[in-house]
This record gives sequence, structure tokens and C-alpha cells, in this order.
Amino acid sequence: MAVFLLYPTLTVVGGSFTTDDGSFTLGNVTAIFSSPYRESFLRSIELSALTAVIGAVVGAVLAWAVVAGRPDGLLRRFVTAAAGVLAQFGGVTLAFAFLATVGFEGLVTVVLRDSLGVDIAGTWIFELPGLALVYSYFQIPLMVLVFLPALDGLRPQWREAAQSLGGSAWTYLRLVAGPLLAPAFLGSMLLLFANAFSAYATAAALVSQGASIVPLQIRALQTGEVVLGQQNVGKALGLGMVVVVAVVLALYALLQRRTSRWLR
Repeated sequence: MAVFLLYPTLTVVGGSFTTDDGSFTLGNVTAIFSSPYRESFLRSIELSALTAVIGAVVGAVLAWAVVAGRPDGLLRRFVTAAAGVLAQFGGVTLAFAFLATVGFEGLVTVVLRDSLGVDIAGTWIFELPGLALVYSYFQIPLMVLVFLPALDGLRPQWREAAQSLGGSAWTYLRLVAGPLLAPAFLGSMLLLFANAFSAYATAAALVSQGASIVPLQIRALQTGEVVLGQQNVGKALGLGMVVVVAVVLALYALLQRRTSRWLR
């Protein structure tokens, strides 16, 4: 923890408030609120929010379908095993898989163009729409994994009690299951937001030019020819990411604490 968490955090914090000669400054922090760094943060938040919503909705539906089956059935074992693998499937491998599928000369692109005359090739795969599609590939399986325990916590007696009182399936979902699952659903969505906001390898492998989101902006500052006196702006951007993720995870912990009251 000291080597891989504490020391890098202290390095980022210290560099964010110092100049090249080691004197104190607020210029690095104030710089991230100006262009183009402000736009990078906004695009990162937009990308993270979009993929969090897509992953949460689709993943929750898939998790509900899994729970509706047998607890020890083949479908559940297959889906959870696949979700565990796909949730960690990213980086260069995932970027290459999408380029080989829907890139300029990808398999699906060529088949649609030659057989139907539909050309889906374009630069969209290298922009925010493409990143959103690729990120959803590991966001949905992650949602399945983190939302399944909440669905398993719904007791059959609660549904039976609602039915015995004359409630329909919609009534049970709206008045019983919905309020109980809401904290877990929102907490899982926040976790997906933090996961997408901090992702780097997939975007770096897919977007080789430009710095549309914060992680790529940090890469450009650390590896490119930076402007004199701006070397520590990358650390200030990293500090901004730490603050955003810390706030999101704090909210996630609060929602998980509320969910744990009825999961016991």
C-alpha cells in the first residue's frame, strides 16, 4: 500500500502545488479549470456518466434474468463466469477486438459494406461514441457482478406477501422491490462511473491522437513536449481525478451501508 498507493498519492499532491524549482504555487491547480483541461474533465464526466447509465440498466436487466432462473443452474454459472472475465477484459486487447470488428476494415464493416451496401466505417470509433461503446463492453459485466447480491437479498416471502394482499407484479416492483433495490442500483452506478472515469489503457490503445479525456491529457503532458513551467499540471489533473473518484466512492459507501441493512 505504501509503494503503490500512498507514495504515488503524495507525489501527485506535492507536485500539484509546487513549481519546477520546488516553491509553492496554486498555478497548477488553477490551470486545470481553463481550456483545454476543463473540456477534458467535462468529456470524461460525460463519458463516465453515459457508460454508467448504459451499464447499470442493461446489467441490471441481465442480472434480474439470471436471478429468475435456478440458483444452481447452468445459466447462472455461465453468466457469472463470463461476467467475471469480461469485466476485466480491457486495454490493448479490447481496443484491437473492436477495431478488428467495426474498424475501417473490420469484419462487420466489410460484411455490411459488401453485402448490404451499408458503410459504418468512420472516425466515430476513435471519438466519444466509440469509447462509450467499448467501455460498455466491460461496464455491463461489472454491473452484473455487483448487482447480483442485492437481487439475491430479495426474499421470496416479500413477493408472496404482496400477492396475498392483492398486489400485482408491478405493485411489488414499485412499492417493495424498487425502493429496496434503489440504493444498491444507484451505488452500483456510482461504482461504474468511477470505473470508467479512471480507465486509461483502453482509451490510450484506441485513441492514438489527441487527448479527449483526462487520462489521455495526463499522458500528453507526461510524454509529450510540454510547455515550460507546465510539467506539474499533469499531476494537478491527477489530483482532480483523485478528488472526483473519492467523492463518488464516498457516496457509494453510504448507499452500500443503507443496502446492507436489509441484506443481513
